[in-house]
Amino acid sequence: MNDFVFLLRSAEADYQEAMGTPERAQKSLEAWMAWIAQLEAKGQLKNPGIPLERTGKLVSGKELTVSDGPFAEAKDIVLGFVVIAARDLNEAIAIAKTCPIAVGGGAVEVRPVMQGPM
Repeated sequence: MNDFVFLLRSAEADYQEAMGTPERAQKSLEAWMAWIAQLEAKGQLKNPGIPLERTGKLVSGKELTVSDGPFAEAKDIVLGFVVIAARDLNEAIAIAKTCPIAVGGGAVEVRPVMQGPM
């Protein structure tokens, strides 16, 4: 098994659609909890990750310019991450397709974790 990080991305409109009312927020939370429980039951959950605030700063360039962020030019931002175990990239992609953020119109960036010493 290999480890993969899912970077969970969403545009503001999709976020508001999922979380805009208490009822929608509750439904979204229930979908996430069910998905995480399913991954755990299958032995695929390595780390449930940490949700991130939708604010922040971006430090970039050789001159270390600080701009409003987290990513000023992005249409969508990273909301958090999850680390999963999968046989290969194809299985990780199949798992990502079941993620509530992907199902709800957001995106899941699937990144293999480097193996061995760095």
